Amino acid sequence: MSSKIYFLIFLLIISCSNEPTNEIKPKVIAYYTGNGETINEFNLTGVDQIIYSFLHLKGNELAIDNEDDSISLLGIIDQKKKYPNLKVLVSLGGWGGCKTCSDVFNNKEGRIDFAKSTAKIIKEYNADGIDLDWEYPAIPGPPGHAFRDEDRDNFTDLIKLLREYMQPNDILSFAAGGFKSFIDKSVDWDKVTPLIDNVNLMTYDLIGGYSKATGHHTSLYSTKNQERSGDYAIKYLKSKGVPANKIVLGAAFYGRIYKDVANVNNGLYQAANFKGGVNQNNFNEVTKDFNFFWDDTAQAPYAYDKENQLFLTYDNEKSIELKSKYVKENKLHGIMFWQLMNDKRKDGLLKVMINTINDKESQD
Repeated sequence: MSSKIYFLIFLLIISCSNEPTNEIKPKVIAYYTGNGETINEFNLTGVDQIIYSFLHLKGNELAIDNEDDSISLLGIIDQKKKYPNLKVLVSLGGWGGCKTCSDVFNNKEGRIDFAKSTAKIIKEYNADGIDLDWEYPAIPGPPGHAFRDEDRDNFTDLIKLLREYMQPNDILSFAAGGFKSFIDKSVDWDKVTPLIDNVNLMTYDLIGGYSKATGHHTSLYSTKNQERSGDYAIKYLKSKGVPANKIVLGAAFYGRIYKDVANVNNGLYQAANFKGGVNQNNFNEVTKDFNFFWDDTAQAPYAYDKENQLFLTYDNEKSIELKSKYVKENKLHGIMFWQLMNDKRKDGLLKVMINTINDKESQD
């Protein structure tokens, strides 16, 4: 072989090695509980998925609950005409919405019936997939909801059957608890991970309505007082063999308020009782008596009303921006949030999220 040919081969190798790597942009995924009319009030430019929440079991089958839900789903799916890159998924369950899941999925017939009915709904409505929100397989969820050790293997088989009956390009994801016991006990990650598109990690409600102490309900990083955080959950999930490009970080478009909180440390990490929630779209009116603070370690905001002894934990523009940057820096599949109806119709947290993902300073 001549030296000229060797040289040409060398140039070809060099040019290939210098070929730019096209990084995949993280996805923005919105859970949505509204109807087909209200969805028009939001600018969905930059949103990759809308997950319509929730459908439920009717017997063994996934079912549209009523005519209003059917009309709503059709209206949401109709948004794909305006936003051609948008995918619309249906979702099963939610907190309190999967009471019979353990029983139904504990037999093969129930799992097959569910998979077939899911594939039918996706096809008939021109949807793009399903997100399973079973809270929770194999561990306690809402009071009175059945759970059993067999849920873990039943969930694996359910995923396999959905893949069998759904179309090859249909999206299959599920919502996962952002805490250790779920990651340890609820899912056989080795078997499930290859079959799913992504895991929507619920890195919010890390302290919930049953908590008797304050903390950060959706912090990005752990602190010496609170191990649970988005970063902790993601690293722990990755230790189970789940790749970063299948993990979605969760954010909250709502806050949690606790009462009977002593005026110590501005209410953070104090004994408390849960009072209620506040959404981004009515945040200012509800929190006018609060003083606001930032936790540099957790990278999370919090607020305290000393007169009424109220504590608030939430996401704000700064924490959403930091979470979005974290998703990009760690090459995660994307970022999701609960839920779109909680956001402002204009200049809300969604705008911050999309701008950060797209490296934009402003959005039309």
